[in-house]
Amino acid sequence: MKGRIHLYQGNILDVDCEVIVNAANSSLMGGGGVDGAIHRAAGRDLKDACKPLAPCPTGEVRVTEGFGLSPRLIFHTVGPVWRGGDQGEAELLKACYRHCLEELVRRDLTSIAFPAISTGVYGYPANEAAGIAVNTCREFARDHEVKVILTAFEDRMATAFEGALDQP
Repeated sequence: MKGRIHLYQGNILDVDCEVIVNAANSSLMGGGGVDGAIHRAAGRDLKDACKPLAPCPTGEVRVTEGFGLSPRLIFHTVGPVWRGGDQGEAELLKACYRHCLEELVRRDLTSIAFPAISTGVYGYPANEAAGIAVNTCREFARDHEVKVILTAFEDRMATAFEGALDQP
């Protein structure tokens, strides 16, 4: 494997990396959870930069500056709402991670921090979401020299990520 995957338990805003991923809603105007935290920390300039980029369809990525945050860039992606698992949720969640990683490499950057996309108010089960995140990032890291940091704010998500990372 060329790249590396790490787990960080805590606030994604404290991770030292070039890009943080915002688990956004399609309006890109901020919300709860990590989305709200990033918007509050970056301030009004982020909201102004997001306006012309909206709406963002599920699984896609939009890019803004970091606006005073330590990461150079913020990648905004919209994860799927959990509807029982038979509505294409897994492919859409995988697309969030894959599109962000592809954008990272396209921009000649190497380090990115992801939150646990869709596991908050969108209701994606933690263990399933962690498995998709880890497997998608591992697959990408086999061929690319990237540093991927999976961040977990809560214990339940850290445990889910650890379990997925322990699988071969």
